Amino acid sequence: MSSDRTGAILAALKERGETLAVAESLTGGLLAAAFVEVPGASRVFRGGIVAYATELKAKLLGVPPPLLSSHGPVDPSVAAALAAGARERCGADWAAATTGVAGPDPQAGQPVGRVYVAVVGPPPGPGEPDRVEVREFTLAGDRAAVRGGAVEAAVGLLAETLAVS
Repeated sequence: MSSDRTGAILAALKERGETLAVAESLTGGLLAAAFVEVPGASRVFRGGIVAYATELKAKLLGVPPPLLSSHGPVDPSVAAALAAGARERCGADWAAATTGVAGPDPQAGQPVGRVYVAVVGPPPGPGEPDRVEVREFTLAGDRAAVRGGAVEAAVGLLAETLAVS
């Protein structure tokens, strides 16, 4: 993971006076680690929640249990709900989330390498809804490659949403 990109995101958020949190499933803390390896991250990064077990996605991050039971944990709506939950529970302006299947076996009908990342942030204008961006990826490789690719995807979506190069 390039600390240049995560550093640029943190610098942009600091300049805006905004904060960041993360919610992670398949990445198991790697996304948070990518941000906290940047010196001075504590000025912007509020924290993260790793909810690996499906029931913890509901308990810790407020993902609606009916959503989890009807769609499973690897779903674009679940990714958005994870990010929204991290944003609310960590008191951050922005949050990014990861969910997916790192392998070695498919999960809940989803193939190995299927990943969803989401970013949730403040409304772009008064009276508008919160910003919600979700992307689907199909990543190749072993567990480490899928998990690393998910981190890269989440950082990329956050940079794109924040218009950070």
